[in-house]
Amino acid sequence: MTKLVKSTSGVRGIVFDGLHPAMATRYGAAFGTLLKSGRVVVGRDSRPSGEVLMPSVIAGLRSVGIEVIEIGIVPTPTVEIAVQKLRAAGGICITASHNPAQWNALKFFNNRGEFITPTQYRKLDNIFEKQKFAYKPHAGMGEISTQDNWVEEHVRQTLALKVVKRAAVKRRRFKVVVDAVNGAGSLALPLLLRKLGVSVVELNCRGDGDFVREPEPVAGNITGLARAVKKHRADLGMACDPDADRLALVDEKGRPAGEELTLALAAAAVLSSRRGPTVINLSTSKVTVDTARSCGSKVYYSKVGEANVVQMMRRKKAVIGGEGNGGVIYPAFHAGRDALVAAALVLSHLAGEKTTLSKLVSTFPAYYTVKTKGRLRGNFTSRLKSFEKEIRRLVGKTRVDRRDGLRFDFDQGWVQIRASNTEPIYRVIVETRSRTFSQRLSVKVTKFFS
Repeated sequence: MTKLVKSTSGVRGIVFDGLHPAMATRYGAAFGTLLKSGRVVVGRDSRPSGEVLMPSVIAGLRSVGIEVIEIGIVPTPTVEIAVQKLRAAGGICITASHNPAQWNALKFFNNRGEFITPTQYRKLDNIFEKQKFAYKPHAGMGEISTQDNWVEEHVRQTLALKVVKRAAVKRRRFKVVVDAVNGAGSLALPLLLRKLGVSVVELNCRGDGDFVREPEPVAGNITGLARAVKKHRADLGMACDPDADRLALVDEKGRPAGEELTLALAAAAVLSSRRGPTVINLSTSKVTVDTARSCGSKVYYSKVGEANVVQMMRRKKAVIGGEGNGGVIYPAFHAGRDALVAAALVLSHLAGEKTTLSKLVSTFPAYYTVKTKGRLRGNFTSRLKSFEKEIRRLVGKTRVDRRDGLRFDFDQGWVQIRASNTEPIYRVIVETRSRTFSQRLSVKVTKFFS
């Protein structure tokens, strides 16, 4: 049996091999016990296993007296928005985000529609492990209702944002190919774009959970989108992950712009008209740092994980933030990664600059980022400590950040090694201004941990 991967980003596992319906019921009861009372919004992505896990989660919530509002197959950010709008006590989205189809997960949100904090998560896990659930008698069982309008409401609220330049986007008459990997963004992202006056070509937008490609929207997984952009002579392509909180772009020439550019473009769109700090995580490319600073924005780093980014955004009163995996957070709307918001901001910026995506990308500083991963083996913490000596031999003098694994900044760039929050793996990121150096350094770092 595989182990669950637990963090503020959710409780994840392979379905029926680590994560099973009875466990989902207990987590529902634990979350309801933590909240004590109120309503909880429950949604899911399109994975077939969600059909099994959702009733289990709902049963657990109702057993401890929690009222449930079930909103169906929706993007994760839609659950967050519904929690806010309905003034619910919390929310649960059943989704493993970018993980492969055999995985699923429970993501927990507090009454602000944000990921629960590390402190809240520890309390939740303690209730789950000790199985001290506040079960109610039959008469106290929570009620359940269904609402099916939340995708449309999410789109409506996105279009209402002042930072979205609807008229300018409509004038450009963009053609966009959308690859939603048949996930929860299959309805939402095309609907948003059409409301913006965009001509949409749908690719993998059936919404049936059949992931016809690896679900993470990195360059190597969206080659079909790249071909479709060229075939349809589109202005750009957009790919999201199964729960539509991340967005990756392909330019009009069929070249992946890189998921890191999504956040940089969104930051440029916001910071061109609003002043304030930017918050990114320690795994995010310097292209966003340079973009934000060029607009007069002070940049702060947080640990990886949406909850960590959001907490720092709140402390620093940031106007834009997110993660370099294509996750854009615009707190004037809601404090969560949102592919719909990202798409609207990117198109608004493109329309305002009156240029193509490839030309706009060429104006950003060129960094060469190599991301690799490997299975966790042995004492990873001990190996990290040993690597501190090795990195100095490879790159010379460094500045070390130990908040999330290890990040080393040096004259030519930076390297980060950390254990994943969402899979039983470690991740290595190398970024420099030289493609060759990034590739060579990545090989050396990965070899040390393999």
